[in-house]
Amino acid sequence: MGEPGTSVRQSMPAELSSFIGRERELSRTAALLATARLVTLTGPAGIGKTRLAVRTVRTLGRGQGIDVVWADMVGVPADGIGALEVELVRRLDGREALLVLDGCEQLGAQAAPLVSALLVRLPRLRILATSQRAVGPAGEALLAVPPLAVPPPPVPDAAPDPDRRSVAEAAGYEAVRLYEERARGAYPLFELTERNAGAVAALCRALDGIPGALELAAARAHRYAPAEALRRLTADPLDFLSGGAGRAGGADALRTCSLAPPDERLLWDRLSVFAGSFDRDAVVEVCGFGALAPRRAAEALERITPALLEEAGHPGRHRLPLSVRALAARRLALAPDGDGATAARRHRERYRATAERAARLWRSGAQQEARALAVAELPELRAAMDPLTTAGPGGALEIAVSLWFLWSPCGLVVEGRRHLERALALHPAPRPARALWLAAWLVASSGEAEAADPLLVEAWSAAVQEGEDACVAYLAHLRGLVALWRDRPWEAAAEFREALELLPPEPQFGPGPEVLRAALTMALAHTDPASVPVEDGPPDGPVDLWARSWTGYAHAMVQRREGRPALARAELLRALEIQLLLGDGLGQALSAELLAELEADAGCYEESARLLGAVARIRPASACLPRAERVLRARMDPEAFRAALAEGARTPLRALLPEL
Repeated sequence: MGEPGTSVRQSMPAELSSFIGRERELSRTAALLATARLVTLTGPAGIGKTRLAVRTVRTLGRGQGIDVVWADMVGVPADGIGALEVELVRRLDGREALLVLDGCEQLGAQAAPLVSALLVRLPRLRILATSQRAVGPAGEALLAVPPLAVPPPPVPDAAPDPDRRSVAEAAGYEAVRLYEERARGAYPLFELTERNAGAVAALCRALDGIPGALELAAARAHRYAPAEALRRLTADPLDFLSGGAGRAGGADALRTCSLAPPDERLLWDRLSVFAGSFDRDAVVEVCGFGALAPRRAAEALERITPALLEEAGHPGRHRLPLSVRALAARRLALAPDGDGATAARRHRERYRATAERAARLWRSGAQQEARALAVAELPELRAAMDPLTTAGPGGALEIAVSLWFLWSPCGLVVEGRRHLERALALHPAPRPARALWLAAWLVASSGEAEAADPLLVEAWSAAVQEGEDACVAYLAHLRGLVALWRDRPWEAAAEFREALELLPPEPQFGPGPEVLRAALTMALAHTDPASVPVEDGPPDGPVDLWARSWTGYAHAMVQRREGRPALARAELLRALEIQLLLGDGLGQALSAELLAELEADAGCYEESARLLGAVARIRPASACLPRAERVLRARMDPEAFRAALAEGARTPLRALLPEL
């Protein structure tokens, strides 16, 4: 600030740059100022608090002729608060004015007394403050400034290039539009294209939609293409974001942490163990130890919450901005007394227990809740499955096996396989039977049945040595599935019967007996339809939705064969509703292909081809050719077949099923 008062201006600073979005926040700020004497815009560094304040006072100035005084708190020395108060009172005494106090977090605990004194001594004054935390006086109206909207993450395992996006789709988001505008300013030849739109979308997500960070990244467009910028940002966020114009870089991250009192600085550092978002309970359990007891951790979290990013759609969950997390992780790694190792161990233990809780929910029949819990905590579960941590590959495999339902029934086959293969590669011999079984299942589900054979052999040997009867049963079930995919239902039925005989009544991991019975029902629908069991009323005990979807699929096969297409379609739609709910890609593929057979039977060839196209990318590569496809190739013009198939590939499956 220099001499007291040099940061006080009659008018606000020049507008920093064009204003992307924020219309809703602009109107809310203006509305709050009409009823409250103190309005504070909160949010992390670079989120756009100052920019929103500039836009607000410009808008109010044009519409209402408001007298505005702008005071920048950056650089105000601790012993200069009194002089600042005196100057502001002298300048504003008797005036009906709007005072903007920009960067109140710089004043720390002295911000509240200053603002309270000004409001008392200047009764005609209104204050618009910007701060990374609440200023604190009674009557303060808080408005959290959100990040710009970013494109949602791609659906995992959805396609070979899941983050490929159209230009129109990507440009529909504020963060992408800001990046594109600033990148073109730094590099006039920059253009958002089909080739780079996915990388730009991923870059905007990685930067949390924070305008200041996006501008820093866009300023390097002349040096790095979006994909290379994303790679460098991921490798070292602080190095990539350091320097340049704008905010939300390493300097702002350092300022955010250094301005905080000791409890809050310690919490900032420990929060860096979270890969994604966290809630109060998680923070208390993981970060509340040693010099920061659980209650003090909860109190510190409440104070720093305005400087965190709120998880969209999940009230009460927050996450660290990328640059702050990177700096805090670096500080935590250098912390004395093993603080970082303790926080990491507590984090892993919490999410090991979370994986077990999700597995118990699945076994109890609460499968939607199990999936929702696992998906919500997936960033943390991924971190806990890192085999290079002190828990080692054994700890990683323990969590991965608990989450078996997330990998296959819920469709994340590719991700689950990656976790298991990485940990198994680092695990010394003998490798655990449960992990080998699950790895073999996921390899086979990826369409590589032959590649699963060595794992099956090793898993069977390990299961026998470990006395893992459930694992031996699951291996028979897996052999049956492979036989069924290869159109050998008699062989599959024998394997499924063996699996049911071997499986304990209440297995402690993996699928329940209902799933194995559903698999046998599918095989019998091919080999002996008359023996397919018919459900007689609601089942006793918890309902295994996933097993029910496969049983419904088997019943639909029988209904079609017996000439009742309407009943078959109804069964398939019920099965698909569950499969879409859980994300079961394999189930969706097979159910849609059977629906395609029904459409072909009825002469609706284009509808049939569209269904095949919608699931072509998620069916097992090793599965035999869909029966409907053979019919369609024989009865449709080749060009019409290809066009309908391509149309289906561009259309979500649910959109082709208006009954759902």
